[in-house]
Amino acid sequence: MKKYKKNFDYSYALGTELTLELLLQFPQEVINVYIHSKQNKKEVFNRIKSLCLKHNIEMIYSDKIFNIVSNKENCYIIGVFKKYESKINPKSNHVVLVNPSNMGNLGTIIRTSIGFGINDIAIISPAVDIFDPKTIRASMGALFRLNFQYFDSFEEYLKTVEKRDIFPFMLDGSKQLDKIEVTNKYSLVFGNEATGLSSNYRNYGQSILIKHLDTIDSLNLCNAVSIALYQFTKGRL
Repeated sequence: MKKYKKNFDYSYALGTELTLELLLQFPQEVINVYIHSKQNKKEVFNRIKSLCLKHNIEMIYSDKIFNIVSNKENCYIIGVFKKYESKINPKSNHVVLVNPSNMGNLGTIIRTSIGFGINDIAIISPAVDIFDPKTIRASMGALFRLNFQYFDSFEEYLKTVEKRDIFPFMLDGSKQLDKIEVTNKYSLVFGNEATGLSSNYRNYGQSILIKHLDTIDSLNLCNAVSIALYQFTKGRL
């Protein structure tokens, strides 16, 4: 095993809870599970062991791989899995991320999105690698409950999904978030951490502004997505 690179056809779930979630959702993709000598034999470990036995997945007791692929001191179980294909549901509500560039942010957004019942994320390339172990760890395993799909352009995304209302979130959005009437089918569109969305996204739908004090220039992308998801799903969960 080697330190993760984007061109690998496999990746790592670094941690006990992440590996458990991987085994629960995609046991058919798991190659093997590594166990560190410091791993305790508590309930979660026993669940992992049971799932490995059930699906005939090899458990390897070795500390060496942990020194190679993980820089986290508290990581004592690693699930190695084959990268898999995923597609968004064209009928569902979506979060759309345009050129996200930070692995931690992507993982946090995945976790937040799943928590608010939006299970489909479209990603417009170029973008960060969703299978990077840093993304998976930041998602706390929520990645394995997500439908995701990469697109070369926003226009390609629109051709793939059912007709819906588009809500681009912009620093100069023309309507405040709390004034928006939530519709039955929508896509919430966010730009990347550095540049946000370009002005042409106004042409796709109703641009939205999240109002805040001028003591800051903008919200962190994860915070903006969290606020938007709460507003659009409150009372519907």
